[in-house]
Amino acid sequence: MDYYNKIIESVHIRFLKGNNYRVEKAVKINDYQENENALVLLHHGTLKFGEDQELVNEGEILFLPKGRKTILTLGSSSKKADLEFEQFTDSKRKYLQSISFRDIKTIEEDCISLINFESKVFDVVNFFNSLDIPPFIIRFNDRIATLIEDIVKELENGTVGKERVLKSLTEVLMIELLRHILKNRLFTEELSTNATYFKDPRLIDLFNYIKTNLNSDLSNKVLAQVANVSEDYVGQYFKMLTGINPQDYIEYQRMEAAVELLRTSKKSIRDIGKEVGYKDTAYFCRRFKMMYGVPAGKMRRRDSLISFQ
Repeated sequence: MDYYNKIIESVHIRFLKGNNYRVEKAVKINDYQENENALVLLHHGTLKFGEDQELVNEGEILFLPKGRKTILTLGSSSKKADLEFEQFTDSKRKYLQSISFRDIKTIEEDCISLINFESKVFDVVNFFNSLDIPPFIIRFNDRIATLIEDIVKELENGTVGKERVLKSLTEVLMIELLRHILKNRLFTEELSTNATYFKDPRLIDLFNYIKTNLNSDLSNKVLAQVANVSEDYVGQYFKMLTGINPQDYIEYQRMEAAVELLRTSKKSIRDIGKEVGYKDTAYFCRRFKMMYGVPAGKMRRRDSLISFQ
């Protein structure tokens, strides 16, 4: 139990976005993915996901870990648009209409509540992404459903202290999500591998160095000096503890930083690429689209499915 308390103490949790939606037109998105952890609470109608189109029942929650692709179907109608993720993001408002939480209680059409949150170990490693777990349904958990409802209701509340309340509710939500996983013995092997983040300070040193030097030389030679291991061994060492080789991890972190800059700055695509370590803008754009399924410019313009308006 102490190990999981360490996880909770070490994970930085941040509320990001949320909204309530009515499904205007049924749609199937073949390669849907979220850039942050997402929870989808189904109030009315039909929600399916995955290759087998597993059904989420009303009152249940679909958890979409950051970056994991899935087939997502919204809406009860037998006539559904069949779209790729990029097509969906280009025309999202045809399929989803923002509504207030009050409206959810009075309408019978397909409707959902959605929130995004960030969870990073030592404010560096994305916790759920590092577990490499698939999307899954949270069943028989009124506590988590109520927390989601409280969050979206607070979003519509213009009174003082809203940001602080959202932060507190999201932290409790993360704890309840971890409790649900442990109680139902979900992904126990994946959770146990995360112990490596708490046992070797050299790994944390590497994470922190990478995070603060994304636009610098991050070759294995440099990483070996940071971790005080040999250049020949550093790649094996990093992969042994994390399950991913260091250069793949570095690219992932660079792309994450690029997404954040696209969302929060007016810098050009070229300048963003350079800031996160890519001298060749064309190469940066190719890699970005390969990772996220949409061009960097379109990522900046689009409204994500799980987002506040």
